[in-house]
This record gives sequence, C-alpha cells and structure tokens, in this order.
Amino acid sequence: MLLNCICVGAGGFLGSVARYLISIIPLQAKSDYPLNTLITNIAGAILIGLIMARAERSSISPEKLLLLKTGLCGGLTTFSTFSAETFSLFRDGSLLSGTLYVILSVALCFVGVGIGMMIGQRI
Repeated sequence: MLLNCICVGAGGFLGSVARYLISIIPLQAKSDYPLNTLITNIAGAILIGLIMARAERSSISPEKLLLLKTGLCGGLTTFSTFSAETFSLFRDGSLLSGTLYVILSVALCFVGVGIGMMIGQRI
C-alpha cells in the first residue's frame, strides 16, 4: 500500500510539473482561448492511450501502471483518465453507458464549477 502511494505521488509530481510547464509556454497573443490546456488534455489522452496499449502488449508491473496512469497522467490531466474510461466503455460495447458518462461528466462538472464558485464567493 505504501509503495502504491509513493508511485502515485511520484507520478503525480511529474505530471503536475509538466502541466505547469506547458501552461507557461507563450503560444498565443491577445487571446483568452485556453490553448495550453487543450494541448495538455490532448497530450494526456495520447499518453494514457500509449500506456494502455503498451500494458496490453507486455507485462508492466501494477506499480509502474500506478505511477504512469494514475500518477503521471492524473497529475498532468484528469481528462486523460476520463478519456480512457470512456474509450473502454465504447470499446466494450457499452455505447449507452459511454454516452451517458460523457454527457454527465461534462454537464455535472460544469455545474460543479459554478456551485463551487457560488459557495466560494459566499464564505
């Protein structure tokens, strides 16, 4: 259990630092469009896909998967985990569950941000 936590923490550290470094790259001028975040989310989705494919083809220890998927990709972006879970639902033929998961995730998280902001403004 402790080793698992260390693996997740180490990967999370690396992913979070990578997310920060990507966020400070000056990619755009005079625009509020979150291009850096979009790039981060796409990179995280590609990375978790590569890790998943590699894990399916070869033996990767559970600790290494925790470091890479949960830690690194989770620290980089939770969107990568969301994308991987959605992909797995669709790949496994759960089209309704996958579609519902996408809709609920986007809608409820958007609402959640609004609720959090309202609470934060009142306390």
